[in-house]
Amino acid sequence: MKRIAVIGVGLLGSAVASRLLQGGFEVTGYDPVKTNLEALRGRGLRPAGSIGEAAGGADVAFAILPSLETVDAAVLGPGGLVETLPRGAVVCQMSTISPALTRTLAAAAAAKGVGFLDTPMSGTSSMVERGDCTIYVGGDPAVAERVKPVLDAIARKTVHIGEAGHAMLAKLATNLLVGLNTAAAAEALVLAAKGGLDPAKLLPVLRESAAASRMLDVRGPLMVERNFAAQMKCDLFLKDFKLMLDEGMRLGVALPLTSLAQQLTTATVAAGRGGEDLAAVIKTIEDLAGMGD
Repeated sequence: MKRIAVIGVGLLGSAVASRLLQGGFEVTGYDPVKTNLEALRGRGLRPAGSIGEAAGGADVAFAILPSLETVDAAVLGPGGLVETLPRGAVVCQMSTISPALTRTLAAAAAAKGVGFLDTPMSGTSSMVERGDCTIYVGGDPAVAERVKPVLDAIARKTVHIGEAGHAMLAKLATNLLVGLNTAAAAEALVLAAKGGLDPAKLLPVLRESAAASRMLDVRGPLMVERNFAAQMKCDLFLKDFKLMLDEGMRLGVALPLTSLAQQLTTATVAAGRGGEDLAAVIKTIEDLAGMGD
């Protein structure tokens, strides 16, 4: 499987395409924002003018798009992946969507003779760029084994979770902890700062303490350095919070801390920071503490 199509080359899609190009795969990309394609042309990406053009002749097609609606259209819509991929090719759906839509896409692909894997990733775009990420896989184990060399070129670890939809549920659970840990880190740093303690001095102490977490390592420095360039945009993470809460309601699981983190992120987006990294939630907590700029 050497011919790869990447549908959606934004922050995450660009990182995935870069990893595949470094791995020696032939990568064709499609994105409605043409400048995203041009940025990768110099690395060997072949730009396509449509999903069908990118998918024609591909062995594997990745969907890495920002919303449930764009994923649905790209996979099932006219000229979409299910319609234009060769029989026997495989769709790897990497966008964070609902488990229910994931199951719908998998069934529709199977009816057309196209393989389907539920393949969300855990990791920011910069982590993916370095290969420091994990791919959760849901779907037919035999199909997963065929595609594994492609996935291994992207991530340091690939884990088969179960059927289609299960990997997406695992991703929602992962992002739930990412969101809560980010908000908790922001609260701790604001508490310290309001009390006169330099967050830059506290952060390395926290990272070596019983409170250590991956988000302290990843987003703690961004908060201290006031660097909110997007690794994962607040407005996209707000979409993820809604998916978590919707799934919790469907399953009858109370998610009170997730609800609070959603409200903090909503306030951050409402303040005009939706395009900034999730680390920008610290600004909202600072505002609540009377420490705003």
